[in-house]
Amino acid sequence: MKIEKLDPKELRKLSVKDLQRKLKDLKLVLMKLRMKQQIDGTLENPMAIRITKRNIARILTIIREKQLKGEN
Repeated sequence: MKIEKLDPKELRKLSVKDLQRKLKDLKLVLMKLRMKQQIDGTLENPMAIRITKRNIARILTIIREKQLKGEN
């Protein structure tokens, strides 16, 4: 599984529904990473959890920006 930083410019082009769908997927990925870390003790990419958490925060921030602007 390849984990990479999401580009905020690309995320801002998405609708709120698309962002919420992507957020749900990222939360599932984070849960799987945490479970794998607990079972195996290590991950292939130790930064994967941190990157995923930051991507989730980015999406939540952009959703909030869109809500404040009145976009749906």
